[in-house]
Amino acid sequence: MNPAALLDFLQDLARHNERDWFQTHKTTYDQLRAAFEADVAYWLRELTQDEPALAGLDARKCIFRIYRDVRFSKVKVPYKTHFSAYFAAGGKHGDAAGRYVQVGPNGQTLVAGGLYEPTKEQLAAVRQEIDYQAADLHELLAMPTARQFFPQGLGGEQLKKMPPGYEATHPDATWLRHKSFLLSHELPDAEVRRLGAEDFRAHILAALRALGPFCEWLTAATHAG
Repeated sequence: MNPAALLDFLQDLARHNERDWFQTHKTTYDQLRAAFEADVAYWLRELTQDEPALAGLDARKCIFRIYRDVRFSKVKVPYKTHFSAYFAAGGKHGDAAGRYVQVGPNGQTLVAGGLYEPTKEQLAAVRQEIDYQAADLHELLAMPTARQFFPQGLGGEQLKKMPPGYEATHPDATWLRHKSFLLSHELPDAEVRRLGAEDFRAHILAALRALGPFCEWLTAATHAG
């Protein structure tokens, strides 16, 4: 995939987010989509070597549609201005911890992973693991690859107050307030364009792989017992 060409197309789409323009440029979209799918298939093959639970996933079904669901949205533009895919056991609509890649202009390019909308049971299980034994999480976030790609540490939406059953004096109180558990690596447009096709593919794979220990920790926490 040529990331610069994809950014150019999506920038134009952002300026002309309407069906007539999209249909006129559908051939370009199809070519870019096929190239993105080829990279997604490559990333999936590589990740499956480390995470056998991903075996059997179809790269095409890991990719999100470009068409927006505008039924309940105040913003009625019909198309997303990024390409994206999700790698997780059970597919992109499952509830397992997973890894996400998004490519788009104006700072939309990123690699992220974890639990974005955990179930009530998953949320309770992760908080319990943090409460009982957060040492492993501290350790994996201190790993060189984690510090390289995710220097800001654990992200995700947080409660303003501590959840019931936990004290504000807890040494990991900030983590316990989380409602989602995410690591994110963002790439500015200039960096995406500088990398070029092969280096971009390799960089994204390295970031996706760096998420492995975190996703494994979340999976273990939510399947404990």
